[in-house]
Amino acid sequence: MGLTCANARIVSLALQELSALNVGFVSLSEALDMTTPSGRALAGMLAVFAEVERDILRDRVKAGIAEARKAGKPHGRPPTVQQHQPQITALFAQGISKREIATRLNISRTSVRRILETNARTHARRRLSSAERDRA
Repeated sequence: MGLTCANARIVSLALQELSALNVGFVSLSEALDMTTPSGRALAGMLAVFAEVERDILRDRVKAGIAEARKAGKPHGRPPTVQQHQPQITALFAQGISKREIATRLNISRTSVRRILETNARTHARRRLSSAERDRA
């Protein structure tokens, strides 16, 4: 019965609603009879086990990530477009269109636009900070 913690809560709420409407629930595939006290107790234990299993899995994932970081292995999405940043800037400075740059480098036009916008903001901040220094 592959219930996650969230699914177990949803199932529990649904069963409570059914119980409030005087509707009994009997699962034929799991041999679980929610109309009896022992069936309700078993369902509660299954929900608890599902939550514990989820917590153990979360802890293992965190431990694996921490171990990978200790070993110097990168975690997360690999950088893809940022490696093209110097090429994008140079090609755009030569007057080549964003679409053509994207085609040449085999990346999306949106990625090209994002990198150019980030560069423009960075240069604007640098100009602003140098202007502030000149005033001081």
